Amino acid sequence: MDEVHVIKPHQRDTSTAQTPGMLRAEAVGTNTVGERLWVGHVSVDRGVRSGPHHHGESESVIYVISGKARFRYGDRLENTVEAAAGDFVLVPPYLVHQELNASDEVSVDMVVARSTPENVVVNVELPLAIAEALE
Repeated sequence: MDEVHVIKPHQRDTSTAQTPGMLRAEAVGTNTVGERLWVGHVSVDRGVRSGPHHHGESESVIYVISGKARFRYGDRLENTVEAAAGDFVLVPPYLVHQELNASDEVSVDMVVARSTPENVVVNVELPLAIAEALE
């Protein structure tokens, strides 16, 4: 790559890997212009939570643009942290987690960067007892 690229909102690729409850749109990655990392825009609608998932060997950094995000993580999603506009969140490789919109009034918008050029997404089925406890 020997030139600077500007990726407009309409050029983002939503055919990238998805998780129920979220919308990922790749700006930089193997489907667009990237060679060594993945960067995209992610939104979570009001009151919505994503399905549990991890990103394989990818280390992920999330920057919260607007809204308030809650992250559950761990094998049973037993840990919780919250992040608001202006916060960065680091998600280690292989860590099972779930994003939740902590608001019923506004969506959460985030920029996500991964250490791999592919948007690695491994959606995880939790045992029924754990899933019911999280309801």
